Amino acid sequence: MGQIVSDVNDILNYQKSKKETSSKRQQVLQQIAKDEQTKTNLVKKALAAQRAKYGAGGMTERSTTAGAVLDRMRGEVSEPYNEKKQTNLEKLKSIKTTKPNLLKNLLSRFDKIVG
Repeated sequence: MGQIVSDVNDILNYQKSKKETSSKRQQVLQQIAKDEQTKTNLVKKALAAQRAKYGAGGMTERSTTAGAVLDRMRGEVSEPYNEKKQTNLEKLKSIKTTKPNLLKNLLSRFDKIVG
């Protein structure tokens, strides 16, 4: 009887763990989406400011120098967010649920049961 209770508890704990894991994954995914939106907004603001600055100086966006500057700015603004995204992706990979193996538990106690 104790074995049945133990197995039922293992299954219930697994279901609870599975829900918690799903919740953690959703939180990480939401954080990634939020960071992407923030990064996009910062890039847009930085590019708009740089365009205004170079536009006032008589440069156009099509000139090679302005294009290089804008590309550099995109990289600078997005770099910290790319690192954060990598960290969040690593978190996603590390969030796991261990499924109980009832057969393995039964086999480990087989000698006691038959015995």
